[in-house]
Amino acid sequence: MEETAKRVSVSVNGTSLEAREGERLIDVLLENGTPIPHVCYLPILGPIQTCDTCIVSVDGAYVRACAETVRDGMSVDTESRPVKAREEEAMQRILGNHRLYCTVCDNNNGDCVVHNTTELLRIEHQTIPYTPKPYPPIDDSNPFYRYDVNQCILCGRCVEACQDLEVNETLSIDWSLERPRVVWDDHKPIGESSCVSCGHCVTVCPCNALMEKSMLGEAGFLTGIKPDTLLPMIDLVEGIEPSMGPVFALSNVESQMRDSRIKRTKTVCTYCGVGCSFNVWTRDRKILQIEPPLEAPVNSVSTCVKGKFGWDWVNSPERLTKPLIRDGDGFREAAWDEALNLVASRLSAIKKQDGPNALMFVASSKGSNEEAYLVQKLARSVIGTNNVDNDSTYCQDPATFGLKATAGYGADSGTLKDIEAADLVIAIGSNTAESHPVFATRVKRAHKLRGQKLVVIDVRRHEMADRADLYIHPKSGSDPYLLAGVQKYLVDQGWIDREFLNQHVNGVDEYLKSLEPYTLDQVEALTGVTPDTIKTLAEMIHQAPKVAILWAMGITQQGQGAQGSLAIANLLLLTGNIGRPGTGGYPLRGHNNVQGASDFGSKPRFLPGYQDVRDEKVRAHCESVWGGEPIPDEPGLSNTEIADGVLDGRIKGLYIVGEDTALVDNNISRIQKALEKVDFLVVQEVFMTKTAQYADVILPAVPSLEKEGTFVNTERRIQRFYQALDPLGDAKPDWVILTEVANRLGVPWHYSHPSEIMAEVSRVAPLFAGVSYERLEGFQSLNWPVAADGTDQPLLYQHGFNHPDGKAKLVPLSFHEVPVPETEYDILVNNGQLLEHFHEGNLTYRVPGIKHLVPHVFVEVSPELAREKNLKDGQWVRLITPDGRARMRVVITERVEGHEVYLPMNSTGDGAINQLTPEVFDPETRTPGYKHTYAKLEPLDVEPGTPLPRRNWRYQKRNPQPGVRVEKKWERGDYRPLVTVNAEERPVEM
Repeated sequence: MEETAKRVSVSVNGTSLEAREGERLIDVLLENGTPIPHVCYLPILGPIQTCDTCIVSVDGAYVRACAETVRDGMSVDTESRPVKAREEEAMQRILGNHRLYCTVCDNNNGDCVVHNTTELLRIEHQTIPYTPKPYPPIDDSNPFYRYDVNQCILCGRCVEACQDLEVNETLSIDWSLERPRVVWDDHKPIGESSCVSCGHCVTVCPCNALMEKSMLGEAGFLTGIKPDTLLPMIDLVEGIEPSMGPVFALSNVESQMRDSRIKRTKTVCTYCGVGCSFNVWTRDRKILQIEPPLEAPVNSVSTCVKGKFGWDWVNSPERLTKPLIRDGDGFREAAWDEALNLVASRLSAIKKQDGPNALMFVASSKGSNEEAYLVQKLARSVIGTNNVDNDSTYCQDPATFGLKATAGYGADSGTLKDIEAADLVIAIGSNTAESHPVFATRVKRAHKLRGQKLVVIDVRRHEMADRADLYIHPKSGSDPYLLAGVQKYLVDQGWIDREFLNQHVNGVDEYLKSLEPYTLDQVEALTGVTPDTIKTLAEMIHQAPKVAILWAMGITQQGQGAQGSLAIANLLLLTGNIGRPGTGGYPLRGHNNVQGASDFGSKPRFLPGYQDVRDEKVRAHCESVWGGEPIPDEPGLSNTEIADGVLDGRIKGLYIVGEDTALVDNNISRIQKALEKVDFLVVQEVFMTKTAQYADVILPAVPSLEKEGTFVNTERRIQRFYQALDPLGDAKPDWVILTEVANRLGVPWHYSHPSEIMAEVSRVAPLFAGVSYERLEGFQSLNWPVAADGTDQPLLYQHGFNHPDGKAKLVPLSFHEVPVPETEYDILVNNGQLLEHFHEGNLTYRVPGIKHLVPHVFVEVSPELAREKNLKDGQWVRLITPDGRARMRVVITERVEGHEVYLPMNSTGDGAINQLTPEVFDPETRTPGYKHTYAKLEPLDVEPGTPLPRRNWRYQKRNPQPGVRVEKKWERGDYRPLVTVNAEERPVEM
């Protein structure tokens, strides 16, 4: 609701309140401290209207407060006897569907809505007796959660969340049954349905009907009892609890006792760049549940399977817990002093003998901002080299390049709220529903409920393509030409925003002239996209008042990734779709902190806050804050130059923090040779990764749950995370390890907490001048740039662009020829993420439930290719490129076409994609062209298997419908309305 909405006066129980016209009445009442019972209502879900507990009287009519909007002069009664009688009757009907045994319930943790509402209404006796439902009581076929049909109150929250928030459209309530129940798809077991295990349903369930299996028997003092003892206890408690206030009081005491052993800690997800935040519930080292609260700034109650359930790896017995020093072909455990002294002595020796530039540092895109900052500070201030980089070189630098060159900041121009508010969303080279699932939920929701238009441009038909109003399948890597053709057609039709361009953009005439070659026919020849399709896309852009464009590695990991990103930025400028709410460019970051690692200076060209290392004044300022070595004035080496640097003798020492360089580089046979050859390799890691196996010293680090810090998500949003668990064994936070290394190198760093590091950053980088831990307390966040007074900018460019004259610049596209391999390599190997696994799978393969869903890597092949090669589903094949070979099983699917295949990147073994990827680089950023991979396919005569179990959601059919369809409940013969059915009906006393 906009703050500019008209203010109106509302009378509540005789007291006048001011509200915004059109606001939900229930929100007004709750905001003003009026206690209104409500079971099915959650603000993010909107009015569901199944529970009837929020009934009030408005101008004499009984209405549901959740579904009523305020208007000037309305009179509201929440306290009269008829109102209270209706509320109690509604709650009694709910209790008739629910066994109330709170004291021995795993959900008796102070936040059970059924328990709390029963207490709020002071119900002492249950008037509608509970009767079991005629179905098998428990469905535990999903690896992460179970459904207890006998505890389900049919509020519909789970259905509404699944249908209209996550928009996976699996759940519904079958109101036609004699005893209605929640069903998955067409009455399938959960584990065989289209459920993607996002956890929305579990999070919003107001009782214990849907619960995480990790909570069962773990939460309460009386909940770990064996079933043969617990069930009689439930019968006993349920028999007396609803009718005896003292027993309810006992359950409250037991609930409060749980607080003594259940710790709730705010954290931020460490998977993709969406930046979901939530409370993690722990008991000792057990992770009981992930609880995303309404106030989480990005996701609210939303999660994906990894963020909600993918945390078992934190307690894996394979965690590194002791420093390790190479001993022949293996490692021996060492004390911290020995390991750190060895690191310091070897780094010092290399610096002395070969110079500072013989050392290279890699910061983690999964570590904190503070840790990335210390990595680059160690490189520059202690060693004296700009050889420092992070994972963004492998994926997002082309997007940074395109946006920085045109608009001025190399990052998302707005937030998820702007994407939701757009009239047209264009997703290019982005498998959003699997790579950035929570962002996808908001696009799917706006598309389904608000009529937002969706265009998907991709070589693979994934979920977002299936949902799109227009799906375009161009030739791989031809997206920049397609975008140039669309822009030329917009120009030819006079559909560009001349007023915006005249006022806010430089280089217009030169750019328009550069588009002249991209006629419809020429673009069709380059892309395979017909002129009619190009015209349709241009018309959709022209007709949409607000356009937002999302893109990801399908653009950036091409041989012309920077040009693709430039083309997107230019299109936004041409049409005036930047700097306004609901518009902008959104390169979706892959790792949880790949944005922050670059923001905080771990780049060879940029100091913290994207200050150019070649700027003498900037260097002088940093040196005045840091002391130590002078900062070199030339950019250093990037990640993609490590292999050459080692093999030609320029790099003698490597210090890698939390990156599996041996697997993520685009030619892993070459990088692995380099890691074998390099004189000295230090790896800070949580697990024995492929990279760690080459190390001379391994320093055991900790994950985010065992330390404090901040991350920056893809929206430029800075968020705090807090320590939930003690470090495992002797492992230490990366920032602590880096501090101790600097001290042993003779430079005294004095950090006792990450907040001190952030305070230093705010002095070094104007971009973060107003960032402090106090301003990031709890679920508060800031979107950079942040002024010294704490003012941030969720939406960029509202008052000008980040160039000296305040204007943006249209930059002509500069294409180059990307080499195509010999004709025998006729299979395009597209590659990317899967919903369930993350990147190499170092974390997710250590989560049994996720491995149950997708146990093995596989390659998707089209039915046409399967027929041509005589392939069967599950058959082993080998993909061979000029650079290497990989082996995996086949999944035959129409998600891919012809000779295009899709190989997920989630393998550390024979199926690792980077055994195949070529040494093709984007010339502007040195980002590898991972998507420019061509292979030949050989069927193997090996016993076939099942790489993707048939129970997987990809084989199932969803059940889309408009929410919970509460009208079906109201139409039932056994439903007696408690609200005023029509305006003429007089209130009935109860």
